[in-house]
This record gives sequence, structure tokens and C-alpha cells, in this order.
Amino acid sequence: MRARLTLLVAATTVLVLLAFLVPMALLVRQVAADRALSRADDVVRTIVPLVSDREALRLAVPVQPVPVTVFLPDGTVLGAPSEATPAVRLAAARNQALTVVTAAGQELVVPVVGNGGVAVVRTLVTNAELHRGVGRTWLMLAGLGLALVLLGLLVADRLARTIVTPITELSSVSHRLANAELTARADPAGPPELRAVAGALNHLAGRIQDLLAAERERLADLSHRVRTPLTALRLEAESLRDPEEAARVEAAADGVARAVTAVIQQARRRDVTPVAASCDATAVVTERVAFWAVLAEDTGRVLGQDLPSVPLPVAVAADDLAAALDALLGNVFAHTPDGTGLAVSLRARPGGAVLEVSDDGPGFAGEAAERGASGGGSTGLGLDIAGQVATGFKIGKSASGGASVRLEIAGS
Repeated sequence: MRARLTLLVAATTVLVLLAFLVPMALLVRQVAADRALSRADDVVRTIVPLVSDREALRLAVPVQPVPVTVFLPDGTVLGAPSEATPAVRLAAARNQALTVVTAAGQELVVPVVGNGGVAVVRTLVTNAELHRGVGRTWLMLAGLGLALVLLGLLVADRLARTIVTPITELSSVSHRLANAELTARADPAGPPELRAVAGALNHLAGRIQDLLAAERERLADLSHRVRTPLTALRLEAESLRDPEEAARVEAAADGVARAVTAVIQQARRRDVTPVAASCDATAVVTERVAFWAVLAEDTGRVLGQDLPSVPLPVAVAADDLAAALDALLGNVFAHTPDGTGLAVSLRARPGGAVLEVSDDGPGFAGEAAERGASGGGSTGLGLDIAGQVATGFKIGKSASGGASVRLEIAGS
């Protein structure tokens, strides 16, 4: 923008200077020519009265500032050597003063009628005389024009800087806000319009900060609300007679508590550069599949597993990967009838891993396949939660015609 403003001012300045300097240059040229012709005309007028006095004419002609030639009626030529040009003969014949443009310049001839006949006074104003001083004046005008253009560019650059600098600062602040640096504020500067934009951006940043603070408080309140029923659930689990059932319920309650705590910690994180997270996908998926296998057995489902036997590092936190897999498996249990088979596969790929959950149910129907949409009365966030850990997200059909969700996860 700064360059464009400078270019605009430069173009405008050049056009104005051309409109001024070109006529001025032509005028200077015309004035120089008129001055030279006027001087020559004055000399001729000085010589004309002396034509009748040949002695005075001999003395006056050589001392004139311009070369003068006098053609007398008897053929005598006084002054600057010259032949009788067509203009001289025509002036003598017509008895009429002439100004003739020639290749050498402009020729002035004046006939003088005397007792002996017609004498002709001739002078030649050369092109050098006609243009004397014009080149120097044109150079001065060109220098003046160049100086004005440079001055205009300097002023335009300063003016553009006063406009562009606040815009650049506003852009920088907006990027800082986009990077979660909510304390960033713009310094109102520049024209009134830019100051108004800076004030609006600061107001927006403050409003976002207030909304996030309120959201954190609501999440904190949610954590307190959830912990109480979780405590009661743990107490109920301890009263179960079956130790395995009690351990499973306690593990589920602990998982919910960890998830709530992670959400609260993430929401309250301020101005902290995210740390690159990683985990062993094989270990996390194996642990979560083992957890869901119990519920699958209780509901008569066959849970297939295709998991690697070696560690598979991925660039995702263990809790996030577990939450994504839980969301996908929870969708299968919630939206397919009991007894419907399902499978979980994890395999390595160049640059990461692929996690796929498929089932033998009816598959996705219509808008249910869209992330964030649900036709079953749920929030529809299951697929979004799973998609947050993936670099690639694909929904399709399984080999049996059921639903299939495939996540591509970056490697660490």
C-alpha cells in the first residue's frame, strides 16, 4: 500500500509538471526567437536611414551587433559578404520587406527606395541566435521538475508511512489475538478512521477476554457439579459384590474425572505456548479396547481387534487419543442394536498412523454422516471430538455395509 500511494503521488506530480513545464519550455523558445528577431530588426532600422549616405553607411555597417549586408542599386555590396538571395531579389522587385525562414535561420530583408533605385538591407538571424539560452533554460526547468518530483516522493512516502504503519500494527495485533494472546492491544494512531478501528479491535479483544473468563468460570462450576455425583458413583461401586464389576465402574468414574480435569486445565491455560504432545498409540488403543470389550461382551457384540504388536508413536496426547476412540466406540454402542459386531484397527502409515472403527450396523443415514450433526437426540459432537486429533478424517461404509470412521494421525 505504501508503494502504491507513493507511485500515485509520483504519477500525479509528473502529470502536473508536464502540464506546466511543456508550455513553459515552448514559451521560453518563442521568447528567445522573438528577442533575436527584435534585435536584428532594430539593427536594420538603424541602417535604413543611412542608405542615402554611402560614406556613413560604410562606417556604420561593420560595427553592428549582427551581420548586415546592404545591396546598393549599382550592384555594390557593403557589410557582411553575401550573394543576392531570392529573398533579396524579391524584395527589390516588389519593394516589400520580407522575413524568410531558411535552413540557416531567418532572413530579414528591407528595401529602401532612393534616387538611384532600390537598395536592400539584409540580415540573417541564425538558428543558434534564435535558440540562444534555450537549452540552458530547459535544463534548469528539467532540474526543477526532477527536484519537485523527488520532493513529492519524499512527502508521499512520509504520508504513506503515517497511514501504513498503524495498519501494519493493527494487523500484527489481530494475528496475536488469533494466536490466543488475548492481552494484545492496538495503539490508536494515524487518521481518525484507523483510530476508530483500533478502538473497536481493542473493545473486541476485551470482550473476548471477558467471555473466555466467564466460560472458564462456568467450566470450573461444572467440574464441581460433576465431582459430587462421581464421588457418589465411586461409593456405589465399592458396595458392589462383584470385584471385577466394581473395578470397572471405578475405572469409568476415574476416566470421567480425568477428562473433566483435563478440560478445565485446558480452558484455564493462559498465554502458554502449547507443548508438543505425543504418546504410544498402540498402548492407548489397546487399553481402551480392553475397557470397551467388557461392555461389548455384556451386550452380545463381537469386538474385533487389529492392533500392532510394537509401539507406534503419534503426535497426540494420550488423553486426547483415548477420548477420540471413546467417542467413536460410544457412537457404535449408542446407535446400533445389541449384538452388532464392531472392529478396531490401528496400523502404521508413512508419517503417522491410521485408526479405524467400523461396525456391522445400518451405517450412517443422511445428515448423520456430517460432523457435528446428529439425528438421535445427541449433541452430535462425537465425530468432532474424534476429528480434533486427526490430520485426515474420512467417513464411509465398512466391508459389511455398516459405518466406518477412519482417522489419520500424525507421527511424532
